[in-house]
Formats: sequence, C-alpha cells, structure tokens
Amino acid sequence: MRRLITLSVLAALAGTTVTAAQAEPGGCLKYGAVGAVGGHVANHGVLGAVGGCITGMYRRHVYRKEAKQKAALYDQEHPGAKGTYAQKATAYDVEHSTQPGKMTPDAAAQNGTQPGQTPQGQPAQPQQGDTRL
Repeated sequence: MRRLITLSVLAALAGTTVTAAQAEPGGCLKYGAVGAVGGHVANHGVLGAVGGCITGMYRRHVYRKEAKQKAALYDQEHPGAKGTYAQKATAYDVEHSTQPGKMTPDAAAQNGTQPGQTPQGQPAQPQQGDTRL
C-alpha cells in the first residue's frame, strides 16, 4: 500500500512538472518518466516509457514548428528584427494576445463569453438584416 501511495505522489509531481513548463514542452525525458510511472502501475513500465518519450518528442516538435511560424509572421510585421525564433515567437504572442500552442487568439475566452452572448451573459440581439430565428 505504501508503494502505491509513493508511486501516486511521484506521478502527480511528474505530471505537474510537465504541465507547469509552458516555455517548451518537456520532451522525451519528462514525458518518458511520466509514461514509465503510469506504465509501472499497469505493469508495462517500459512500454509506458517508450510511449511517453515518443509523445514528448512529438509535442516538442509541434511546439517548435509553431514557434518558427510565429517568428516568420513577426518578421513580416517587423522587418530587420533581431533575436532567436523563440524570442520572436514570444513577442508575437505578446502583441497578438495568443498563447503558446495557439496561432490565433480566442476572442470568446478573452471576454469570458460564449459565442452568441454579450459580455454580461445576455443573448445577443439580432441586428438588422439578421435572419436567425
């Protein structure tokens, strides 16, 4: 029983380490460690570690690919800007109110409303020419 509690605590700590690092996803080591702990609980430690490692490498690849796309957009808006692609991607996120992992801002999430509602939570009034029923 004590071993199960220890493994649960370690898995929770490893999981928070992976989710807290917003600068760049964890990669093979962090995801592999979490996968190994999860796999160990299910008696498949090596399989969990391999799956976690592959997932971590893929997540980091997607993150870097998106950062390079954001850096290219930043270069179009600011010709001659200096810095690494990571710095330019961060500057793009700040200017355009995006989050790492999203290319476009989510307007509804920024205002705290759902589509079709005003910020006070009231349903949006149909405008002239709007044929919604």
